[in-house]
Amino acid sequence: MNEPRTVINLEETIGKQVGRRRPPADPLRIEHSTVSRAVAYHRAFPAILPKRGVYRFKSHTEANEWMMPQSLKS
Repeated sequence: MNEPRTVINLEETIGKQVGRRRPPADPLRIEHSTVSRAVAYHRAFPAILPKRGVYRFKSHTEANEWMMPQSLKS
């Protein structure tokens, strides 16, 4: 049988660094741009979701029949 080939040469030095990623100063801070993007997304694609909870159905068809009137409410 053929011996497995090494895909990565671990002895080779990396010759070029294309970019650098600096870790965020405060990783728990939510950027303003992220919040504004989320608000814009919800304004562009309004969707009314059903109330939270567990919903059990016997089939996907039954679940789809229940979900359609829920999503059409406005």
